[in-house]
Amino acid sequence: MNTLAKDIGLPVFAIAAALLLFGIFVAFAGVDPIEVWTLLFKGAFGDWFSWQNTLQRAAPLMLTALCVAIPARAGLVIIGGEGALVLGGLGCAALPYLMPLPTNVLGTVLVCAAGALCGALWIALAGWLRQVRGINETISSLLLAYVAIGLFKHFVEGALRDPASLNKPSTLALDESLRIGGMFGSDVHWGLAIGVAACLAFWIWLRSTASGFSVRVVGGNPRTAQLMGLPASRLILLACALGGACAGLAGAVEVAAVHTNANASLIAGYGYAGILVAFMARHNPIAIIPVAILFGGFGAAGSLLQRRVGLPDASVLVLQGIAFVLILASEALRGVAGQAVLAKLFARPYEELEHRPALKGATA
Repeated sequence: MNTLAKDIGLPVFAIAAALLLFGIFVAFAGVDPIEVWTLLFKGAFGDWFSWQNTLQRAAPLMLTALCVAIPARAGLVIIGGEGALVLGGLGCAALPYLMPLPTNVLGTVLVCAAGALCGALWIALAGWLRQVRGINETISSLLLAYVAIGLFKHFVEGALRDPASLNKPSTLALDESLRIGGMFGSDVHWGLAIGVAACLAFWIWLRSTASGFSVRVVGGNPRTAQLMGLPASRLILLACALGGACAGLAGAVEVAAVHTNANASLIAGYGYAGILVAFMARHNPIAIIPVAILFGGFGAAGSLLQRRVGLPDASVLVLQGIAFVLILASEALRGVAGQAVLAKLFARPYEELEHRPALKGATA
């Protein structure tokens, strides 16, 4: 019960503290913090329009958070989801260039699968570099993200560029039959359902399947995995590929449901925001769903802050950054036992006495 309280209480405390510090930050800019907090809530959850905007932003966050959470269960820290996302979007937009596609749901599935495959191969490369060459996966995945963005710009502005896109280079628009529409007549596209389904599926996989349990063993206790004869390298590559597939799918969904083609708007920072969502959810696929909705709401409220109080639209990034620092601090505090801290504090005077020669001689 104490562990459950920490799992829920510490992230909630981190969010509350982040909002408080963000209020102090905007107060120095001459803006009323209470008005800012009110606008954050209204812009995210105040009405149905706000909810639609929030849920649209939450869909890619769920998938990019899984790109961090699944490898984390295998003991890896992957932070290159942005690269997998943009390559996934590029793969989705490029598939019609390579082959004719059926103009039905199967065609939509194929373009989404192409995006997922691109993301899976890209993040699996980071896992391969770690297992075969001993390169730190955190650094390699981050650097690979910059390489992926460079490749994305090269193809979008070069071989795949639509000649009609003059001021904003982009690929040819996907055919109407290949696009992902809204759910039940709303502006919330089916990518949200895909994100929720992916979180549920991976939660079940990690808890109820042999391969999912093996991945958790490899991440939790590598020596135990070795003694059990588990194929650690294959499981790590599997976890990286699955995580990358989720981020690539996020890019494909953004192209098929929002942008209709691959362009620079796809590089929106969803891959980096997914890192925060995953850590806030403690890499639990189920917890990723509400956390992604919360941070999708913060992003949706940015434009309202700009219109009402004159704060830059990107000011919500400051809030996200503060929250990220605080959640990392709360993770550090999670393993600290209060009794151990007190014991060290009270033991220090006695340790100092023991190291004083005169007192030690007097005691003798």
